[in-house]
Amino acid sequence: MPTIADTIKADLILAIDNDKMVLPTLPEAALQVREIAESEDSAIIDLVKVISTDTALSARLIRVCNSPLFRGSRQIENLNMAVSRLGMAYTSNLAMGLAMEQMFQATSDMIDKRLRATWQKSTEVAGICHVLAQHYTRLKPDQATLAGLVHLIGVLPILRYVEDQDTQISSIMLDNVIDELHPLIGARILKKWDFPAELQQVPLEYARFQREVPAVDYADLVMVANLQLVAGTEHPWTELDWKTVSAFDRLGLDPEIDMSEEEDLNQQMEAAMAMLK
Repeated sequence: MPTIADTIKADLILAIDNDKMVLPTLPEAALQVREIAESEDSAIIDLVKVISTDTALSARLIRVCNSPLFRGSRQIENLNMAVSRLGMAYTSNLAMGLAMEQMFQATSDMIDKRLRATWQKSTEVAGICHVLAQHYTRLKPDQATLAGLVHLIGVLPILRYVEDQDTQISSIMLDNVIDELHPLIGARILKKWDFPAELQQVPLEYARFQREVPAVDYADLVMVANLQLVAGTEHPWTELDWKTVSAFDRLGLDPEIDMSEEEDLNQQMEAAMAMLK
C-alpha cells in the first residue's frame, strides 16, 4: 500500500514532469526592484521610488543600514541615504529577498508554523552566508545573502499542496517528502524567476556534501552556513565527518573550529541574522 507520503511525492513529481506545478511568482515589489537594478539608465532615485511604496520594506532597509555590518559614522535616517550607502546591487538583492517573506505565510496553523520556521532558518543561513562571503571569498555578499534566503524556496509548493488538499500527514513523513523534493522544486522556481545560474543550482547542491567544484561558490556558502547552524545539536548532519566536506577547504576554513566561538565573527553573524529578521 502506498503511504500518504508516497502519494504526495507521486502527485508532485507528476506535476513537475508535466510542467503543471503551480510555482509561486515573485512578489510585485521584488520584480519592480529587479527591473530597475537591471536597467542601465536607472538611478538610485528610481529604486527609492519603488521601495518607498512599501513602508515595511523601507523601514527594514534603513534598519539594515544602521546595523553593525554597515554602520558608518552617520546615522541613516531615510531611504535615500540607505540606498546610497548600500548601492544599487546590494539594495535590490536585499529588497528582493526581504519581499519574499510575505510568501511564507498560510491560513492553516500547522502549515503557517512550518512556513515561518522555514523563513526563519533561511534568514539565519543568509546572515551567515553574508559574513562568510565577506571574510573568506570574493563572492558578492548581497548574492550570498540572497542564496541563503532562497535555498529552501522549494518547500513552498509542497506545503501549499498539503494545505490545499487538506492532507493529514505526520510531521516525520512530511519532513521526508520535503527533504526529497524541495531541491528539485527550488531549482525550478529559481529558473522560472530568471535568477542567475549560480543561484539556481543552490537548492540542488547545498546538501551534496561530497561535491567537488573548481572554486568556492554560493552553494558552498549555503552548505557551510547550514552546518554552522546545526553544530552542537542532534541534527543528523552533525554525525558526518566534516573534515571530508571539501567546501570548508574551498573557503579556507577549519571544520574543527566552532565559528560561534570566534568573538568578532560571531558578532558579525549575529548582526547579519538580526538585520534580516
